[in-house]
Amino acid sequence: MIAINDVTKIYSTRKGHRTVLDKISLTIPRGEKIGILGRNGAGKSTLIRLISGAELPTKGQITRKMSISWPLAFGGAFQGSLTGLDNLRFICRVYGADFEQATPYVQEFSELGNYLREPVKKYSSGMRARLAFAISLAVDFDCFLIDEIVAVGDSRFHEKCRHELFEKRMDRAMIIVSHDAGYIREYCDRAAVLDSGKLHEFSEVSAALNFYHGTL
Repeated sequence: MIAINDVTKIYSTRKGHRTVLDKISLTIPRGEKIGILGRNGAGKSTLIRLISGAELPTKGQITRKMSISWPLAFGGAFQGSLTGLDNLRFICRVYGADFEQATPYVQEFSELGNYLREPVKKYSSGMRARLAFAISLAVDFDCFLIDEIVAVGDSRFHEKCRHELFEKRMDRAMIIVSHDAGYIREYCDRAAVLDSGKLHEFSEVSAALNFYHGTL
């Protein structure tokens, strides 16, 4: 379970303090898939960062009783001077995963070939995303964070990502941020809408989508 209790996030800007999230609460049990909708700048990515632990809330508390991934396809935390395999080794140590077991999976899934033995700073953005996605799936997380982009590359690779995530790991919890109404409708059990710092929860995805479209 993940429990978000009265969480507020305030950033300091040149024009003063800006409250991005205002006393929001949300509970995600094991295996549930929830969609988070909101306009650009509504705070969706901020919420994902708070849940992942990359940032701390200004006020409130987030309780995590299951392992949580970083946002899928996010390669911003890679050490550029290390090779893809060295980054995998480091991440496996951090998360207590078996490097020898994870390596063949990452090699096959990422399709990076010999580039896995090259420094990540030489990778294109797409290559970094493929490596990050492969490592995310190689580590056994209870909950996956999906911020807008869940697949990279061509249509064949998109389908490969979809199958690995939504079919092979259909028993895992997921928190999905997306502007794509069809995507939220297809994969989520329920949804919530971020608007003006407040989180509006709905038990039915269709009700959340109707509310979201009304805020546009």
